Amino acid sequence: MKKLLRWTPWVACFVVGAGQVDAQSTRCTFRGAPEALAERPSPLDSVTFSLGGQEAKLCYGRPSARGRVMLGGQEPFGLPWRLGADEPTTIHLPFPASVGTVSVDPGSYSLYAIPQEHSWTVVVNANVHRWGIPLSPDVRQSDLGSFSVVTAPLQDHVETLTFRFDPAAGQTGALVYEWEHTTFRIPVARR
Repeated sequence: MKKLLRWTPWVACFVVGAGQVDAQSTRCTFRGAPEALAERPSPLDSVTFSLGGQEAKLCYGRPSARGRVMLGGQEPFGLPWRLGADEPTTIHLPFPASVGTVSVDPGSYSLYAIPQEHSWTVVVNANVHRWGIPLSPDVRQSDLGSFSVVTAPLQDHVETLTFRFDPAAGQTGALVYEWEHTTFRIPVARR
């Protein structure tokens, strides 16, 4: 039984996929034993937000800079990056939505980005089972679409990657990314 419990979160990571989302599948999933989460240098976090009376969730790992230059340094410009640490950054949507300019059905999707100095390409991908970067060709075949976001400088250094949700009028809002000296917005709208 102990061995089964150790593998349950890892297996759960493979159960959630593009398709119908319910309250159980909007839990953030991770690989490994639950007690190992406390030892990770990049803690797992989430942002829950509501559009049209239904809750959606973004799950991501929160890396810290720790004196390093990450974006444009250790994470070079022009190469795919997972928008977090460890498991893929995953958005769970119980309703049809647009993420940036990409229309998606209710389901769970991974997000990754290709950062540049002043704008990034954000990619919506149907594969929530992948791990890390580089992306294999079969993962790239699951890309549903991409869109560009313009970055803005942050005056104060943000040590640990943070997402928050900024609601707007109606059934729209934006996931706001902040890390080091960079911020940008990922529009999310209920269709």
